[in-house]
Order: sequence, then structure tokens, then C-alpha cells
Amino acid sequence: MSEQIFLQLGPPPEESSHLQGRQSYPSAVLARLKTDAEEIISRYPDPRSALLPLLHLVQAEDTCLTRAGVQFCADQVGLTGAQVAAVATFYSMYRRTPTGDYLVGVCTNTLCAIMGGDDIFDALKDHLGVGNDETTADGTITLQHVECNAACDYAPVVMVNWEFFDNQTPASARELVDALRAGAPVSPTRGRAPLCTFRQTQRLLAGFPDNRAVHTAGEPTVAGLRVAAEHNMHARAVEGEH
Repeated sequence: MSEQIFLQLGPPPEESSHLQGRQSYPSAVLARLKTDAEEIISRYPDPRSALLPLLHLVQAEDTCLTRAGVQFCADQVGLTGAQVAAVATFYSMYRRTPTGDYLVGVCTNTLCAIMGGDDIFDALKDHLGVGNDETTADGTITLQHVECNAACDYAPVVMVNWEFFDNQTPASARELVDALRAGAPVSPTRGRAPLCTFRQTQRLLAGFPDNRAVHTAGEPTVAGLRVAAEHNMHARAVEGEH
């Protein structure tokens, strides 16, 4: 008889399984959020389609999802708080604990790990004095492991508020977080746009205007496209395609 193995499923040990934070918003905050929510909802034929950007909106308010934020989103789109919480807790970009000004994620999936991602994470953990998904005492940096961000051609990759910092080393990663904590201007590897804070990033993800410079793909990303063009290579047409 084969040995039975039991796996305990659920959130990572460091991640809260419950929504925390405030239960309701002050009237002034609620009025401001409602104005923004109306603009977001107006872009969609069905209000429920606006749920994901609305979750980014309330996360911009509290740097994580709170009970107040989840219930606010539910009220705007005609769902229950439980229904919204079920959606929110499915996606890793919606956080359940407060976040620093800069969410620094180190990819430790296979390729990045082989290329030094684990060493980078350990170096930052020691340098900042925090563990996974913990925030520095000054509130500037939250450090976490992140899953693959489809940037393997630039491994190892560090992300700050979901912006790419490519081909990192323990030394360059330490320099990066030191610059962030010092308030120095920092730009992602791909693109000239200055880095946004976590709250600002959440508003951009909610769909509000981004007036920064447009990011562009780097050479490793388009190498295959360039070779295909040089050799006049094209994808085979699918039968029945017009």
C-alpha cells in the first residue's frame, strides 16, 4: 500500500487569511472614492466588470485591501462583500497587509533562482532587516518573493511596484533599495519614466491617466522578432483564417 501524504493548503504562512484594517471610511474619504468609482464604472457596460480596477482604487487608499474597501467595492457594483472578497483573495496583486511606499519583489522562480534570485532575496532580507512580506521600520520598503513575471530574458529580475529592474545582482539590488529609502529618483530598467509610489501605482492600475514616458521593450525581448524579419519568416496561416 502506498504511503498517504497530506498537504495543508491555504495562504503562505506570512500572509494573513483575513482582511484587516478599518471597517468604514470617513465621510470625506467615502465621497472622494465614490466620485472616482463613478468614473471607473462609466467605462464598462456592466458595473461588475469594473470590480478589478475598483479594488486597485481602494488599495490606493489603504495600501492593502481592508473590510471597508471590499464593502465599498461591493456596494458600487451590486455584489456582496463575500463575493468581492472571493475575487480579491484570488489575485496576488491585491494585498491583505499594509504595504510600504515601494513593494520590492524578487523573482525566485526557476530561471531567476538559478541566475541568482535566491541570493538577491537573501541579501535584501539581511540588508533591510525584514523577512518575506515584511515592511521596513521607516515604511518605505516591503520585501517579498514574487512569481514569474515573464521577464526570463532579463533574469534575475527585481520588481518595484511592478516595474522591471533587470539583470540584478545582490550589490545592485542593495543600491536600488538604498536609493529608494533615500528618496533619490529611480527609473525602471525599461523606460525613462520615474518610479511611482505604491499608492500612485494603484491609481494607475485603476485606470487613471499615466502621463509618464512610455515604456518600450528591450533588445532581448524583440530578438526573435528581429531575426524573423531578417529571414522573412512568418507564422503559418491557420486554416479558415481570413
